[in-house]
Amino acid sequence: MDPVSIGFYASVCGLLGLVGPKLGTAPIRLGIGAGVGVLAVALLPHLKVMLGVAESYSAVSP
Repeated sequence: MDPVSIGFYASVCGLLGLVGPKLGTAPIRLGIGAGVGVLAVALLPHLKVMLGVAESYSAVSP
C-alpha cells in the first residue's frame, strides 16, 4: 500500500473511531462504518488524481 492510501484510510478510520461511541448502538455503528468505507474507497482514486500521485494503470491487461 502506498503512503497516500495509508494516510487516507488512517485518517478516515481515526475520525470514525473518534465519533464512534456517539453514533449509537453496534448495528448502527456497523452500518455507518460500512457506508463510510464504501465512500472512502470510491473517493480515494479521485483524491490521488487531485494530488497528482495516481498510478497510471488499467484494469485490463494488454
